[in-house]
Amino acid sequence: MNFIDKVKVYVAAGDGGDGCLSFKHEKYMEWGGPNGGDGGRGGDVWFVAASRLTTLMDLHFRPHVTAGRGGHGKGSHKHGHKGDDVEIPVPVGTLIYRDGMLVADLHKDGQRWRAGEGGRGGRGNWSFKTRLNNAPRLAEKGGPGEKITLDMELKLLADVGLVGYPNAGKSSFVSRVSNARPKIANYPFTTLSPNLGVAYHKHVSFVLADLPGLIEGAADGKGLGVKFLKHTERCRLLIHLIDPAGYMGEDPEAGIQTIEKELKKFSPKLATKQKLLVLNKTDLPESAEVLKKLKKKHKGIMAISVATGDGVDALLDKVIAELAKHDGPIHFAEKTVDDSIHKVEQGFTVENQGGGSFILRGKFVERASAMLDVSLPEAINRYQHTLKRIGVDRALKKAGVQNGDRVRCGEFEFEWSNAPLKRITAKRGDGRTRIGIGKK
Repeated sequence: MNFIDKVKVYVAAGDGGDGCLSFKHEKYMEWGGPNGGDGGRGGDVWFVAASRLTTLMDLHFRPHVTAGRGGHGKGSHKHGHKGDDVEIPVPVGTLIYRDGMLVADLHKDGQRWRAGEGGRGGRGNWSFKTRLNNAPRLAEKGGPGEKITLDMELKLLADVGLVGYPNAGKSSFVSRVSNARPKIANYPFTTLSPNLGVAYHKHVSFVLADLPGLIEGAADGKGLGVKFLKHTERCRLLIHLIDPAGYMGEDPEAGIQTIEKELKKFSPKLATKQKLLVLNKTDLPESAEVLKKLKKKHKGIMAISVATGDGVDALLDKVIAELAKHDGPIHFAEKTVDDSIHKVEQGFTVENQGGGSFILRGKFVERASAMLDVSLPEAINRYQHTLKRIGVDRALKKAGVQNGDRVRCGEFEFEWSNAPLKRITAKRGDGRTRIGIGKK
């Protein structure tokens, strides 16, 4: 199975259902009144952290996520059904970015985050009934669902991360103390992607992450580079395994310094993370002399032999003792969106593109345009009054709009006219409508 830890996802929440234009018709009831129901709300898109997943591979092959549309309203006051929500499971430790800003950190199993909100259902003519207008011929289309592009990155959440040079015995250690069965071979870079295993020792369980071997220059992208170094950031404890024979003829002590330098270079916070230095392969003849030299410079260094099991239990005792001191996963504070701060956006903006073309932008006006049914003159009249009430006409005139100029708002385009509001015409077929929102 391929290990995928970065994907780009395209999220489309469900559109709302259209409202219904309907009147009650019964025998001997001449004025039954409006009874068109509202459309249903569109479905939402949720991401849910699931501990059973360890890769973003599913989203890599299916990056487009779409929720269900709301049902349309019907006569007899029947409202449309709500669109089906979509829940996408992602691995625990998934970070979600929008426009380069961290918006969600799913670090707990079962944690949910709504990525896209469904569109509002359009109102039927029953909802527009008032004392002054008891027979409205007016209904709304469903509002558009939220459509966004997200960048997702996985940083594995493990209790213990194994680091060190290639062939130090990391995969063999994970295989011996957990239920994981990573690939093991007598050549460098056997591990090409992180392997997770659950170890159980003295009634305590913890998650081990076997990370691909590091070499000098890894923080700059050499070897497997930064592709997997980031997964060490969220481990509560690091075990640095050392091969007494060194790597490519390098002295073990120099190797320790190299790995420490690469970790610090990648992230200064990694330099302060709790680490256990462990010399592996004590069954080799040269290990005794190497251990003796290392003990002079490194207090508390431990020695084990994964092949024979010598010292493994003592190391696991040390691991659970250290984990008890740092209960709970460590999460670094990253730049993120503060949900307690509610940003108030400007209602709308007008941009003069030249050549008699203008663009009207804004969440409210774009939604109003998308929900407008241009086949209903009463709906057009309401739309014109809405734009006039919030000052769109003044803003367009200030921007230099002239009679006959085109104004685009979202997917909707209309022709500007200085005609009074009472003179309303709707052209069907070409999708363009001539409307006036000037003064009477």
